[in-house]
Amino acid sequence: MRRMIPFLCGLFLCANVYAAQYRAALVADMDTGRVLYQENANQLNYPASLTKIMTLYLTFDALEHKRLALDDYLIVSQAAANAEPVKLGLAAGSKIRVEDAIKAVAVYSANDVARVLAENLKGGQEESFASLMTRVAREIGLTNTNFENSSGLPNDDHMSTARDIALLSMAVYKHYPQYWHFFGIKSWVYNGKTYTNGNRLLTSYNGCDGMKTGYTKKSKYSLVATAHRGNNHLMSVVLGAENKDVRANIAAQMLNRGFAMLNNGDTPVAVTTPVKPIEQNVSQPTTMVAAYNTATSAVAPKYTQSAPVAKSGSAGVQFGAFGSMSAAQVQANNVKNKLGVNAVAESTETGLYRVRAYGLSEGAAQQIKSSAATHGIDSYVFH
Repeated sequence: MRRMIPFLCGLFLCANVYAAQYRAALVADMDTGRVLYQENANQLNYPASLTKIMTLYLTFDALEHKRLALDDYLIVSQAAANAEPVKLGLAAGSKIRVEDAIKAVAVYSANDVARVLAENLKGGQEESFASLMTRVAREIGLTNTNFENSSGLPNDDHMSTARDIALLSMAVYKHYPQYWHFFGIKSWVYNGKTYTNGNRLLTSYNGCDGMKTGYTKKSKYSLVATAHRGNNHLMSVVLGAENKDVRANIAAQMLNRGFAMLNNGDTPVAVTTPVKPIEQNVSQPTTMVAAYNTATSAVAPKYTQSAPVAKSGSAGVQFGAFGSMSAAQVQANNVKNKLGVNAVAESTETGLYRVRAYGLSEGAAQQIKSSAATHGIDSYVFH
């Protein structure tokens, strides 16, 4: 099926070889939330690795609330090690530093590392993390988004829209600007290997400063790209493109169109074109202005809001995960001897054996984590 995207007179050529080859697109002002041009922005699509924007949003939240530090180490489970297809290839039981994990997800879109973050942030259960992702999506106004995993791997119930992806990306930009630079890294070296960012606009589009690519066979190729020009900062979202060339070119065209519309004072344009719907059950979204205000409120929503607030006795410390119960027991004894903390060695559904201390106050948990670091024991606080 061929379709042509309407172009504003005087801004673009009438012919566009890419017009029939994507499902949805929009361009919006990141500083106001104003959508300048949108096409099928509320149509449900599979977000693929754009999902990882939410995984990183929650990671940044954990950093801000001191549940993680950039120099902390995360344990790789067997389930994470088995993730396919794009991966660093981390071995079960190995460790990766939080900052490297962020770069692996933002730059290389590593599925195994996305799962590592999810499991370490939510008690070893990716399913629980996915539920948290969806709950936070609702809190920040994403009305048609449902997450089933942390990476965007294929799942028929794992869906979003161009509008929701734009709002999520703006929420990251507004709430955690100190971590925004991770989305603009062009290449990253890890264990002697160089990983290049799939966002071509970082090197080909003047002013591009981020953000994230996505692909699965079902979703096809998607891209969120942001760029500065003068005093304006715009975001384009392209979903369901036929190939990498299409997503890069459409993203660039969207940004060009947006900057031109701002310069000319043009009225926003909304277009619906015929695409086969993925799902008919779509909620009616709120106005973009209201949604933007929710997504980018001055204070980032704490994702523990609808869960019990951590009080005395509700925190704990994990001292690693191991491939055998005997190894975990050795660590538990090590923790007892060096820290004077009674920790238990227990099995997990991922096939590893972890060492944990339970029933701690937040302050006590943080003190134990600090003491563990002094004694060379890797740990993190959980709730």
